[in-house]
Amino acid sequence: MNRAEKQQVIETLRGDLSQAVSIVLTDLSGVDVETVNALRTQFREQNIKCQVAKNTLIKLAVKDTPAEAMFPLLAGPTALIWHDEEPAAAAKILKDFLKENANTNLSIKGGYIDGEILNEEDGLKLADMLGKDDLRAQILGMMKQVPGTFLALLNTPARQFLGVLEARKKQLEDGAG
Repeated sequence: MNRAEKQQVIETLRGDLSQAVSIVLTDLSGVDVETVNALRTQFREQNIKCQVAKNTLIKLAVKDTPAEAMFPLLAGPTALIWHDEEPAAAAKILKDFLKENANTNLSIKGGYIDGEILNEEDGLKLADMLGKDDLRAQILGMMKQVPGTFLALLNTPARQFLGVLEARKKQLEDGAG
């Protein structure tokens, strides 16, 4: 790869990684081509990007950015996996893939999110985060629940007062009879 090609890779990586909300770093060495292709197909279906690059090029691409915190994880063969909007998307697919292919040599080096480095275990915990659609559904559910709860609270004093009046009426009828 000549200097111009390297510079192009660096610029492309810098642009792509600046859009990433989280990055998972993996080591694909020792994984057969068929397995890697199957994994990449799953990534493509979910609009997840996967880039294998030399660590020196990755370091140059993230230099002077918050992602520079990844430097300690850049040892040995590295594949960067990320999604531009969903922090947990890549980790979810990797976690499911590792469950289905336990005998593969794929290893997760760690991850990066919001300037924080995640170790291998935390990188997989990223998969347990709720996605945007799940969070939206929860918020809508809460918003839908609030008016009903509010109306119930407004009706409670009136209902209690009516109960007091009914009890007093019954007391007066029992006393008069």
